Amino acid sequence: QVQLVESGGGLVQPGGSLRLSCAASGIIFRFYTMGWYRQAPGKQRDLVAAITYGRSTNYADSVKGRFTISRDNAKNTIYLQMNSLKPDDSAVYYCNAAASENYWGQGTQVTVSS
Repeated sequence: QVQLVESGGGLVQPGGSLRLSCAASGIIFRFYTMGWYRQAPGKQRDLVAAITYGRSTNYADSVKGRFTISRDNAKNTIYLQMNSLKPDDSAVYYCNAAASENYWGQGTQVTVSS
């Protein structure tokens, strides 16, 4: 059974930081490109950042220079360090594992508000 379990969301003030984690089980981690997506109310789910097993990364233009994706292949876990958060970053953040099959976590809410 594949599980992607996100944690680390919450409420933060503008300019603050959060670190999201996603622990994967039930997959051969090295075969998967891992990513973070986000979806705000009434909007589509968009890619935030992705990382291959070899740690090549890809970021949405809106988060470049503020967010950093990383992965610990020994722990089957990925992270998203989010700095200089803005209200527009508020969304449900989803972990994704992509290869020949595609898996999603349940999502974690990030709210940036004063």
